Amino acid sequence: MLMSISSYLVGCMMQLMGCPLAANLHEMAGVDSVMTKNMEELTYQYKYPHPSVTTDNVIFGFDGQTVKVLLIERGGEPYKGYWAFPGGFLEMDESAEEGARRELMEETGLTTGVVRQFHAFSAPGRDPRERVLTIAFYSLVRMNEVKGMDDARRAGWFPLNEVPRLAFDHEEMLRVALEEVSKEIRLQTKVWKELTGGFSQDEVQKIERVLRDGTGRN
Repeated sequence: MLMSISSYLVGCMMQLMGCPLAANLHEMAGVDSVMTKNMEELTYQYKYPHPSVTTDNVIFGFDGQTVKVLLIERGGEPYKGYWAFPGGFLEMDESAEEGARRELMEETGLTTGVVRQFHAFSAPGRDPRERVLTIAFYSLVRMNEVKGMDDARRAGWFPLNEVPRLAFDHEEMLRVALEEVSKEIRLQTKVWKELTGGFSQDEVQKIERVLRDGTGRN
């Protein structure tokens, strides 16, 4: 924009002096101005269709004896009234992890320390609204009180063997999360040690037995 203004002023001075380059400078200034205007109008507009991005949270909670998973009841379509994992659309100024933490807090009031990104779910028909891929995270926390907020009607903890029918592809998401957790436990990875850092050794052993069994029962 500064270039177009300066070119215009120079062109005016040269035109007054009878310089033959004046017309060309005026033309260049006009092209520059149009290009700047077009770039401003094309912000976030693309020639080809592209997917939207969401994040989802598979949160395992331990109460001293059992392991449960956190779900929210959807308050709007699609899948209104179905249970699902806390999550939502990623905002333009945040990372996937930041979006996951924000959605978890906004929908359930829960915050967590370490989160682990474990999979991207990208089947074309997974969301009936539009082409949406989701980046999924899991975490392990001490079971705390939660409540449904924002667009979540309710929030609650469910035993792994009593999980209701889930929205979208979240049943597959739970299965993959359990597989990933089992692998972390088997390999005793750095991530697993970080996830269980706030628990005693006895509690960690109980959690590992429960998650390997996959039912949520100790």
